[in-house]
Amino acid sequence: LKFIFGPCAVPALDLVDHRSVTRVTSPSGRTAYQVLGSSGKLYTCYSSCHFCTCPAFGFTVLQKSESLLCKHILAVYLSQAMGACQELTVSEEQLTSILLADEEDEG
Repeated sequence: LKFIFGPCAVPALDLVDHRSVTRVTSPSGRTAYQVLGSSGKLYTCYSSCHFCTCPAFGFTVLQKSESLLCKHILAVYLSQAMGACQELTVSEEQLTSILLADEEDEG
């Protein structure tokens, strides 16, 4: 994994080991993932469009194109493959609040 994904592979595996990935699902079937980062901050990831709200994703993936993903996205993919995601079902309103909270943090 380290050969393919570089330096984010080991930290991503650590997040999976600590069961830091939660799949958040609403009754309509909308899904997002929340990853509790090593810093204690909660990041929202979208596997369907390959996006994470963490600063590393914005900088190394989007701005500098130095990497294909951050450790949080990789942890989501690994957790999905291993069946290691925590599961949380929320209302449509709660999911909307989760998604809007990330926008407010950025702006």
